[in-house]
This record gives sequence, C-alpha cells and structure tokens, in this order.
Amino acid sequence: MSTSAQQHKIWSGVRFGFMAMGMLALLGGLWAGLLRLGWAGPLLQAELPAAHGPLMVCGFLGTVISLERAVALDRAWTFLAPACTGIGGLLTLAGVGGALGPLLITAGSLGLVAIFGVVLSIQVVPFAIVMTGGAVAWVTGNVLWLSGWPIHALVPWWIGFLVLTIAGERLELSRMLFHAAWTKRLFLGIVGLLGAGLLLSVEGPDLGFRVMGAGLAAVALWLSVYDMARRTVQAEGLTRFIAVCLLAGYVWLFLGGGLALYFGNTGAGFLYDATLHAIFVGFVFSMIFGHAPVIFPSVLGISIPYRPVFYVHVSLLHVSLALRGIGDLLLIESLRRWGAWGNAIAIGLFLVATVVSVLRNGSEAANKPPSMASSLDLGTSTDAHLDSDVSEEVPQLDFPSTE
Repeated sequence: MSTSAQQHKIWSGVRFGFMAMGMLALLGGLWAGLLRLGWAGPLLQAELPAAHGPLMVCGFLGTVISLERAVALDRAWTFLAPACTGIGGLLTLAGVGGALGPLLITAGSLGLVAIFGVVLSIQVVPFAIVMTGGAVAWVTGNVLWLSGWPIHALVPWWIGFLVLTIAGERLELSRMLFHAAWTKRLFLGIVGLLGAGLLLSVEGPDLGFRVMGAGLAAVALWLSVYDMARRTVQAEGLTRFIAVCLLAGYVWLFLGGGLALYFGNTGAGFLYDATLHAIFVGFVFSMIFGHAPVIFPSVLGISIPYRPVFYVHVSLLHVSLALRGIGDLLLIESLRRWGAWGNAIAIGLFLVATVVSVLRNGSEAANKPPSMASSLDLGTSTDAHLDSDVSEEVPQLDFPSTE
C-alpha cells in the first residue's frame, strides 16, 4: 500500500471516529430527553437528563458541523475542532470530568470560528459572514454555559448557531437563482434582527427571545420564497426528497419563531417545549434528514443512495412533532409524551435506514459485473455517487490547495 493510500485510510478512520462520537452524543441526548419526560429507563448517570440540550446541540450537531467544515477546508489543524467537541460530548454523556466536557466543547467551538476565519480570509462573501456569525453565537452560548448560566437563558445563542449556519448555506445556494440584489440585502437585514434578539437576551431574556422569534419567522419566510427548494421540489428522486425536507423545515421554523415571539421565554413547561422542539426537531432535523445522503458521503467518503423508504422516518418525524405540539399547546401530557417518543423513533429509523442503505449499496456493488462495480469504488470521488441533479445541493467553497 502506498504512503498516500495509507494516509487516506488513516484520515478516513479519523473522520469515522469523530462521526461516531457525534452519533453517541445523539443517542445519549435522545435517551436524556425521554428521561426528562418521565420515562423510567436506566438513568446511566445522575446528571444525564439535564445534559439533553448540550448533548444534542453541542455533542452531536456541533461535532458534525465542525467535522463537515474541517473536511471542506482540508487542513490538519481544523480537525481539532470536532475532536474537542466529540470528546467533550462523550465526557458530558458519561458525567465525568466536571467542567472539562463543557470546556472542551467551548474550545471546539472556538476552533470552528477559526475555521471560518480562514474562510473569510479567502473570500469575504455574505453567506460566509452569516455562517461565521453562527459560529460566534455558538461560542457565546458555550461561554455562558461554562459561566453557570441556565440552559433556558443561553439557548437563544445555540438556536442562532444552528439557524445561521443552515441559513448561510442556503443563501450561498440561492446565488444560482440570480435573485435581485435587494433580496440579499433583505436577508442580511433579517439576520441583523435575529442577531439583535440574541444580544438583547443577555439583559432581557424575555424581550430578546421575542425579537429572536421575529427574526426566525422572517428567516423562514425568506427561505420559503427565495430558496431553490421551491423549484427542485418539482423534480424527482433525491432532489425532490431534499426539497420536501427543506420546505417542511421552513414551516416548523416559522411556527417556532411565531411561538417565541408570542409567548416569550417561559423558561420551562409546555410552551417552552413546543417552541424549542419546533426549531430544533422540526427545522434542524428536517435539514439533517434531507441532506444526510449528500453531506455524509462528502464527509465520510461513502455512498448513501437515496431510497423512497426515507420518507417513512421523515413523515413520522413531522406527524409525531405535530402531535407533541398539540399536546404542549393544549396541556395534554399524554400527547406530548407520545409525540416525543415518535420523535425519538423517527431519528432512530433515520439512523437505521442510513446504515441499511450503505450496506445494500455495498452488496449491490459487489454483485455487479467488474466493469460496473469499478465505477462504484469507494476510493473514487464521492461526487460520482450522486445524481447530477443534486450536485447543486452541496455548497462548494473555493479553497486553495494545501499541498
């Protein structure tokens, strides 16, 4: 085996390791969420229920986003970011190390800011600025977490991290539609409103939450009108699947923003549950479900072929979240719990469906004649596994070669 092949194998293993840490944080976060709702399952460690939010936002999403950005930039030092968040998430899950877990997660979020600093040194463009703002929001929330702030007081910053990251990516892709210049200025103005809400939340948690909610609803409306998903939903296969997930997510983001604007930051209880999960589950996980067949291959170098069965876990996610939301708004605890279980099962089915799709693809490739199987070699570019129709769904940054 050549030196380059050995290095490729090592780095592939590193990526899988980081992704595995993120997945463990996800499973631990789901477990913690069910415990918070009164499930009498094994506690594992005393602080696990309280770790639900940090595990989901930082341990899972923070690690995956940092890994994606590190792979895109392709510089060795950038992998310190997902390493820190991944290890910090596992320490938080296990309930060991005291403040070490949050400290490592904060260090990882600083690494993500550094990654975007390099991006901005290469090209100062609106979408990169918005995504950098998301990384800064994550650092801010993590610093507040380290300082002992309660989660409900700092959660606007974590929301800002995820929404600005996703919205920035969609803004980049919207350039292909050649919208009028004023639409971009409108988007940046909306982002400014969202940012103002985050800043206001430091001194006035309720007011800041409401302003943030207005910004979230406005972001959802902008994306619903100007995102390319409105056009690609008319396509077929994976392209349409991604668009369906995106458009459904925008509906939940609008609802979550509306709830935040109307009710403010209640800090706990049914309304708080409805608001946060409309955003974190309805919006964020819709994005994850839709982009997994594209993003995971680009990060891990494996092919995840789209299969129509993917609509099963997507449908279950939205139906169960609607059930949960109705339970929250009508103060019906049983509906809320059943909805939460449905959310967890949908995410579990997503993981299973993804793994099965990978395994089936490998089996199908092995059974093809050599001339056909060679084109499915996982050592080739991941882009070869993707339909040409969906190549526009992957933001491409023009980074200079590091060799």
